[in-house]
Order: sequence, then C-alpha cells, then structure tokens
Amino acid sequence: MLEVVTMKEIDAIFEVTDALGVHREALVIPLGTARPGRVRRLPSGKLEITVDAEQPFPEWLSELPRLIAAAQGK
Repeated sequence: MLEVVTMKEIDAIFEVTDALGVHREALVIPLGTARPGRVRRLPSGKLEITVDAEQPFPEWLSELPRLIAAAQGK
C-alpha cells in the first residue's frame, strides 16, 4: 500500500503524460494518496492526478491513460 508519492512515482507518471503530450506544467500531483485514486480537471484547467493508495502502483499506472482521457472528456 502506497502512502506517499515519491519522485520515483512522479517520474513514472511523467513518462505516461509526456507520451500523451500533456505538458508537465498542466499537472498537479499531490504527494499523498487517496482511496480511490483519481484524475480530475481542476477549475484552473490543470489535471490533478491523485495516486490510488490501495491498488498496486504499476497496475494503477497502466490505467492512467484511460483516466486522463476520461478527465479530458475524450
């Protein structure tokens, strides 16, 4: 169970978002986790990516492109 998001997880998230063409400055990644994790568009237009606390990180990361697409309304 992941409790704190470290640079290791942030770098992995950036690999996914970079491949999707999402600019890093358009992201907010809280250092804490949540149950469940989520991706949502903030009023500022930025995407907030909150890592799931219970799901294994590699599994959650594989779902991240779908979560981002849903948050972007695609």
